[in-house]
Amino acid sequence: MAEAKKIEKEVNEEVATSTTPSEEVKEVKTAKAGKRSAKSQAEVIEKEAKEAKKTESAEEATKKIKQKPRVKKYSKNQKAARELIDSAKLYSLKESIELLPKISKTKFDASAEIHVTLNIDPRQADQIVRTTTSLPAGTGKTLKVAVIAGEKEAESAKKAGADMADADAIIKDISKEKIAFDVLIATPDKMAELGKLAKVLGPKGLMPSPKNGTVTADPAKATEEFKKGKVEIKNDANGVIHVAFGKVSFKAEDLYANAKAVVKALSTSKPSGVKGVFIKNVFVNSSMSPSIRVDQNEALKESK
Repeated sequence: MAEAKKIEKEVNEEVATSTTPSEEVKEVKTAKAGKRSAKSQAEVIEKEAKEAKKTESAEEATKKIKQKPRVKKYSKNQKAARELIDSAKLYSLKESIELLPKISKTKFDASAEIHVTLNIDPRQADQIVRTTTSLPAGTGKTLKVAVIAGEKEAESAKKAGADMADADAIIKDISKEKIAFDVLIATPDKMAELGKLAKVLGPKGLMPSPKNGTVTADPAKATEEFKKGKVEIKNDANGVIHVAFGKVSFKAEDLYANAKAVVKALSTSKPSGVKGVFIKNVFVNSSMSPSIRVDQNEALKESK
């Protein structure tokens, strides 16, 4: 731009000293304009070439990614565990549990887990699944139970095994987002106080509810049930149920009894808004192990 203005100024000065611009001035102007034009054209070509190269590189990279198969790498233990599972087979619930100890390669006592995909739309209120069941052989985990109730009920709950029963202290800790329990049980008359703490308890899945037995007039009985192995069954945002039903170290018959209890409780909890098939897929695994696909129809028969 500065160069163009300079040329224009020179031409104007020449014109000012002569009524008709000389041929020399015209030639200079034409030559300089030509140089600018050639330079601009060269810049445009270079820019287009760079853009074309970028596009070509991106296309080549995309092509290479598509052509190159993504191979998931497994550890030696994972490979060994996967070789024990027939991916083309649908196992019975009993068979999957008998296989669990063989595919569990952790150094700690892994949890036995069951995962069930449901034919529900979690966004619909009439398709939410939330229930409980008691595991005959327990969970293998010691739950910390907190109870918010009147003085008399709290004392009974304490005798039944509640770890925390001082309502004022528990509410104060929750308001500071200090959660030191796994289950929170409350009597109906205390729910108004807990309603103010829903933003803290809700996201953690700890808000007491009548549906899972944590809002009750008999907190002592509820405490005893959870201590013995009562578990909550509820769907996640994708409509899948995840329940730990014991430890791999349990006897196979105990794990089998626990798994059947979960499937039975789930089969009787079909929401009114769900039409057709309720349970789509069932998988069993231990902590950090590959999954074993279970025949859902067979599992339903076994749980009866």
